[in-house]
Amino acid sequence: MRVFLDSNVFISGLYSPKGAPGIILRNFIERCFIIVISQQVLVEVVRTVKEKLPSALPALNTLLINAPPEIVQDPPPDAVRLWTGELHVEDAAILASAIAARADYFVTGDNHFLENQVVMETSGQNILAPSEFLRLLSGSS
Repeated sequence: MRVFLDSNVFISGLYSPKGAPGIILRNFIERCFIIVISQQVLVEVVRTVKEKLPSALPALNTLLINAPPEIVQDPPPDAVRLWTGELHVEDAAILASAIAARADYFVTGDNHFLENQVVMETSGQNILAPSEFLRLLSGSS
């Protein structure tokens, strides 16, 4: 199973290992599924951890070295433009990356995705909040 993680889920998982995002990261490390992120997500994660959560840098480094996620290229501008009518350009790029990565699930804590019916219905993505993904995961075990 391929799971595209938004940066907010990745960062939250590093910050709070016992919450849903942390459990998702732990399941990934245990090889339950493949995490896919874009270059943009990786840059956001590294920047945010350095600026706001420097105590998590060792955990991030260990994760990236020992259990690296699959990193896909950022989408071309025309793929991003398809979604800029519904989303801010940064979010449109994340969605376009998830689509291009052919992930089975796109896990995000961002309401711009989760509460946007047009995106939910037309993107072809299974967009889930972290807690929803964990429920799905525990049901498939």
